[in-house]
Amino acid sequence: MRVTVKAFGGFRDIMPGEIVMDLPAGTDIGGLLEVLGRGYRALPEALFAMPGMLRDYVNILKNGRNIQFIRGLATLLEGGGVVALFPPAAGG
Repeated sequence: MRVTVKAFGGFRDIMPGEIVMDLPAGTDIGGLLEVLGRGYRALPEALFAMPGMLRDYVNILKNGRNIQFIRGLATLLEGGGVVALFPPAAGG
């Protein structure tokens, strides 16, 4: 299945702003992040406080919906889906 991953803010310093990936059917967000982490070595440290636990300030959206309100890292992906990675944002 083909999935688009979009990176925002500081994540664009680690990986391209948008990539299209082919993944096996049944892949979840955790599996996607594992594949991305192998290609972009700095990404796991930016995303995870410890293995399997996202940093508090990281937001991941699947098709515009925060995975925290679906099944977290176990949220299943579908072909044609869009995953967005958002780092912390600050403003004033």
